[in-house]
Amino acid sequence: MYARRRHRYFVMMGICMALFVLAWGVVRLWSVPAAVAMCVVAMVIPPLAAVVANRRGPDDRWWDDPSGDPKSDEWWDELDGRKGPH
Repeated sequence: MYARRRHRYFVMMGICMALFVLAWGVVRLWSVPAAVAMCVVAMVIPPLAAVVANRRGPDDRWWDDPSGDPKSDEWWDELDGRKGPH
């Protein structure tokens, strides 16, 4: 699941970079407004890529879900201040 999200993130960021490079390397020679529009689209992609990369899947463990390892859960609960030290 992490590999899939990482792959999507890098694909989206690759598209973003390609839009910037193509906009100012090629498209601006024919149409500056089209190049600016391409940059506006590219500007929106990084925040969306971050959301996609950090989205929690249905099988992902949330930060406060028990892991099933009693020793680890006890240690994290102690760090979070839920239980006092033994």
